[in-house]
Amino acid sequence: MEYRRLGRTGLKVSEFCLGTMTFRWTSTEHQSYQVLDRAFEAGINFIDTADVYSRWAPGNSGGVAEQVIGNWLRTKPRDQVVIATKVFGRMGPGPNDEGLSRRHIFSAVENSLRRLGVDYIDLYQVHRPDWETPLDETLHALDDLVTAGKVRYIGASNFAAWHLMK
Repeated sequence: MEYRRLGRTGLKVSEFCLGTMTFRWTSTEHQSYQVLDRAFEAGINFIDTADVYSRWAPGNSGGVAEQVIGNWLRTKPRDQVVIATKVFGRMGPGPNDEGLSRRHIFSAVENSLRRLGVDYIDLYQVHRPDWETPLDETLHALDDLVTAGKVRYIGASNFAAWHLMK
């Protein structure tokens, strides 16, 4: 497996990143573990998930893929796996249960850490823009998570280039 630096960081990740959106949605938990094992054996060290994955499936409240990864991670050396997860999606019925407000980000990261069974997340990404929350609020919240050691790196998903340049 070849490894590359993640963006402008010193963190090395496999050229392939394993996406986990289907874990316990269209694949069983056992099948998900098999996929994780094969990927790890092949040298893939980069695993992508999101708190909201599988929330849309009947009977799932979200966080299911993170739970599967967390269970699997208990049998692997934590320092050999780079976990990326995302925040934004609706995770409950309340008005502050989605988005990129400081309140939601702080709540979401704690829930992700618990489901993943880890004390830090390697890469914490905003899943998409939140046009209702000031960007400064989001960035300050993410910076505070890095300072607190809960998150090592931050990133963005599903953003237009012009928005990232802002």
